[in-house]
Amino acid sequence: MTEVMNRAEQVVVQENGEKEEEKKVETEKRKLGGMRTMPFILANEVCDRFVGAGFHSNLITYLTLVLNVPLVRASNTLANFSGVSNFTPLIGAIVADTFAGRFWTIIVGSIIYEMGLVSITISAIMPQLRPPPCPTQENCEEASSSQLWVLYTCLLLTSLGTGCLRPCLVTFAADQLDMRKSKVESRRWNFYNLFYFCVTMATLTALTVVVYIQDNVNWGWGLGLLTIAMALSVIAFVVGSPFYRKVEPGGSPFIRLTQVIVASVKKRKVAVPADASLLYKNKELDSAISHDGRLLHTNQFKWIDRAAVVTDSDMKVSSQPNLWRLATVHRTEELKCILRMLPIWTAGILHFASHSHVGSFTIQQARSMDRHLSHNFQIPPASMSIFSVLTVLIGLVLYERFFVPFARQFTGHKSGITCLQRMGIGVAVNILATATSALAEIKRKKVAAGHNLLDHPMAVIPISVFWLVPQYCLHGIAEVFMSVGHLEFLIEQFPESMRSTGAALNSLASSFGSYLGTFVVTLVHSNTGKERNWLPDRNLNKGRLENFYWLMAGVQVINFVYYLICASLYTYKPLEEYTESCKGTDVELADDPTLLHYSKGDGQTDRSRNVMN
Repeated sequence: MTEVMNRAEQVVVQENGEKEEEKKVETEKRKLGGMRTMPFILANEVCDRFVGAGFHSNLITYLTLVLNVPLVRASNTLANFSGVSNFTPLIGAIVADTFAGRFWTIIVGSIIYEMGLVSITISAIMPQLRPPPCPTQENCEEASSSQLWVLYTCLLLTSLGTGCLRPCLVTFAADQLDMRKSKVESRRWNFYNLFYFCVTMATLTALTVVVYIQDNVNWGWGLGLLTIAMALSVIAFVVGSPFYRKVEPGGSPFIRLTQVIVASVKKRKVAVPADASLLYKNKELDSAISHDGRLLHTNQFKWIDRAAVVTDSDMKVSSQPNLWRLATVHRTEELKCILRMLPIWTAGILHFASHSHVGSFTIQQARSMDRHLSHNFQIPPASMSIFSVLTVLIGLVLYERFFVPFARQFTGHKSGITCLQRMGIGVAVNILATATSALAEIKRKKVAAGHNLLDHPMAVIPISVFWLVPQYCLHGIAEVFMSVGHLEFLIEQFPESMRSTGAALNSLASSFGSYLGTFVVTLVHSNTGKERNWLPDRNLNKGRLENFYWLMAGVQVINFVYYLICASLYTYKPLEEYTESCKGTDVELADDPTLLHYSKGDGQTDRSRNVMN
């Protein structure tokens, strides 16, 4: 008897020691991260966006006026490049979430990005890598295949670097904030507004300083400045390394999803119990992929629940489950989260497709208009985007300071409105922006016709470039609602262990949108005739760009209706509330699906939270 008691005491002492060790590790982790890491991370993100804006915004000018590439071909090249740049984040996200972690993915991506910038700067400096100048834009010698391949190689390197940075920076910043603390969670929406504000400030600086240097000094200095900025961003990020909370990757999320599907198929003939508490849960197994709390059971996609049904064969094999036959509720809900989000995500594809080429065409419109602010100074065409950027900056401040408190009075929601409502407003405003673009083009060509300038592609039409400002401002308002809401939705509603993948899906939607936009532009260009082609190669005055804008507005209207249907059917993910008292407890599904709770073991219950943004 005494021996048994001694063994029991040893077990208790060992367990207490393990608990003390766990508390010590948890305390050490809490010393890392926090707001003090934001300057280092945001410095990297700001430099990345500064480089991206300064590089991409005026690239249409580099292609058409330096490399003498025809307008439609140049626009398609940019759209395809944008598609690759927005597809590679999915690869970067998989690498980060599976084995590399976000920190090292960011480091490697920054170095690859820097290599691409160094290469394209050299190509802009060396005359051998570009064709002879063509000021008249008539009978120009286009860039040779070898010159274009040099450009494409540089663009590919920058795309690979972007693929590592974009999905990881915002999620790495989110990792530094302990979302289990309610005081942080209540301000989570504020973080995304701040993040987007800093990004937009970087874009504003690039559109004013860098574009001016590219147009009025030379491309070597314009691209060299971007190369230096990227190098500084790497240094800033590395300096903050001792303070970061580096979340270890939880293994391949796609393997986990595949395991759930396979288990569901294997148990396709197994009946799902009516009582969801009978489904398999394993807190220890899910601990590495549920730092913010485990996902709770929902009643959608009941066929997936079969993967969590415990059968006799599951228990006989081993104490550890075979994940290809048995999945936890948390893992089945990860798959459900993704399936619920896909319709909303596809609506984003059509949104991005509708204006994937608008920037390129608008720059060409601005180039033909009076851009003088004074007798000696005129606005660079690519810098017209500054009005969109300024609208975003002002809009984000007004949104947070005035719109959110005002809307909260009616909705009771901490963010004023949900991210789905925010996205819907953005889609609607974007329709108005595209219609405004069509009206501005009609006005521009009417003035050109009145001054007999339709046959002079390089002539300056006596109409102020400020006629384009309303469409830029409307696009900026749409971005405040749609872009920020879309990013927040994907990161917050995606499973926690797949946040990088969620951020990558934002870029992936833009990628697919760019390719779809290229397909539409190519289709329009090849089927609207040679005499009055909607999108001519050299002389935009002879085209019918306004018809293209009307077509895109129609596509957006259809997409808006589709989005409203998807948003009305969407269910936000329910997440268990993380408190000290819930350690070692298990989660149950309440009778009311809007009031989820878990048992604390003392007869009391705590509510969980529906993650509604």
